Amino acid sequence: MTSAKTGSRRNSFFLSISITALVFAATAAAQTSSLLLLVVSKGENALVIVDPDSGKILGRATAGEGPHEVEASADGKLAFVTNYGAKAPGSSLSVIDIAARKEIRRVEIGPASMPHGLLMTGGKLYFTAQGFKLIGRYDPASNLIDWLMGTAQNRTHMIVSTKDQKEFFTANIGSDTITAMDRAGDPPDWVVTQIPVGKAPEGIDISPDGKEVWTATWGDGGVSIIDVATKKVTQTLNLGAKRFNRLKFTPDGKRVLVSDLREDQVFVLDAGTRKEIKRVKVGGPSAGILMAPDGARAYAAVTPDNSLAVIDLKTLEVTGRIPGIVGADGMAWAVRK
Repeated sequence: MTSAKTGSRRNSFFLSISITALVFAATAAAQTSSLLLLVVSKGENALVIVDPDSGKILGRATAGEGPHEVEASADGKLAFVTNYGAKAPGSSLSVIDIAARKEIRRVEIGPASMPHGLLMTGGKLYFTAQGFKLIGRYDPASNLIDWLMGTAQNRTHMIVSTKDQKEFFTANIGSDTITAMDRAGDPPDWVVTQIPVGKAPEGIDISPDGKEVWTATWGDGGVSIIDVATKKVTQTLNLGAKRFNRLKFTPDGKRVLVSDLREDQVFVLDAGTRKEIKRVKVGGPSAGILMAPDGARAYAAVTPDNSLAVIDLKTLEVTGRIPGIVGADGMAWAVRK
């Protein structure tokens, strides 16, 4: 028979566990509720603003022709969209007031510059200009492009950096390389290294600990893993994908998701063992991938279905869908104002 004292201790233990679980759940919900989900709509030449909790579309803002990627300012006031182009090569960035749902200015980069990848860090917006074979930096405060650096590589497409902004990496689809730009001192003192990888690298991400860069190579259905310190490929994964498009680490760095633009499959990889865990059916070929900050969910842009698939990162199953985004592609989080 259980004594009253033992029963009391057990009840207190379970009460403590229950309170902890409730606090954790409330914290996780608050993390999502404080954010807006920004999604590029290539089919409408627009930026779509979504409530991630309800899945409701809150509004749209016009962008340029063929928008592909989006980033937001740290204060949640502005969104930035690359106008890559559709019928003709694009040449600009759209600056959008998120609250007003309105494009407030368009930053011209140059004819046929084809801006694509975006990275907001240190209060500045870094972008790739595929047509010009370079990366550039836009300062929203001064409304100026204040830095440019050439890659001398074909189809410079996506960009990532270390947290200290001292090293940048671009995926160059047409040259089968990753360009590493290492800030040896103040600009223009940069060391540029071309790293040969698999065929047609496009999706790229840097591990949360900053030690590795992974790139998905759609020309051979593989993934090349680069050591940041040595700037060399340490391992190549042969996964047999049809058309790898984007690659993202989970916030804890334990898993990697890779989208396939030709087949209904999002690859889930174990970052430690480098093994494939699962291929998640999301309802069609997918493009952009975005992780929830709390690591509970991932969003995959199912472009032909004009929707986002919500993937539970614990069960690795699709648990929701956000429809009504024509040609869904790049995504980003913005602080809710």
